[in-house]
Amino acid sequence: MDITPYVDTLRRDLVAAAEAGGDVLKQAAERLAFALDPSARLALMEAISHAAAEITAELPEGSVDVRLVGRELDFVVEVAPPTAAPVPPPPPAPPAVPDEDDGDLARITLRIPEAVKARAEEKAAAAGQSLNTWLVGVVRSATNEHAINVDIDLSSVPFVGYDPFAANRKQGNRRMTGWL
Repeated sequence: MDITPYVDTLRRDLVAAAEAGGDVLKQAAERLAFALDPSARLALMEAISHAAAEITAELPEGSVDVRLVGRELDFVVEVAPPTAAPVPPPPPAPPAVPDEDDGDLARITLRIPEAVKARAEEKAAAAGQSLNTWLVGVVRSATNEHAINVDIDLSSVPFVGYDPFAANRKQGNRRMTGWL
């Protein structure tokens, strides 16, 4: 940035103000303006440097520096490199539920539709568990003495867009059941 035009404007304004006092005062103002040239430059540089420091203080990262190159000012803007978006941590593993009975394990055979099994496997994988561990957790929750069996009739609720009960529409079944 060349500050010479600003110093020249200051010089012209000083000489113009002195013209009202006659030729002698005008000549004295011209000599004074040339003598003040270095001081005016230094004052402008200080003002610009302070402005850059205030801008730097307001920036969250990076800085603005002012450097003198010959008789010109050079602005250097340093921007912090963009940080990669933080990778969300994997879902936390559910807290281990202590077995009510540390006795023997029982084996059962469960027959469920293949589509239900596939969804259960997806839920178990999302929870970071095996299908067996996830199913034990579901059964444990359902058989907890504080569990609440929910059976809600949603036939009067209008669904816009996705209707989760579209597969059962032919039977007229729009119910939601489960354990809380």
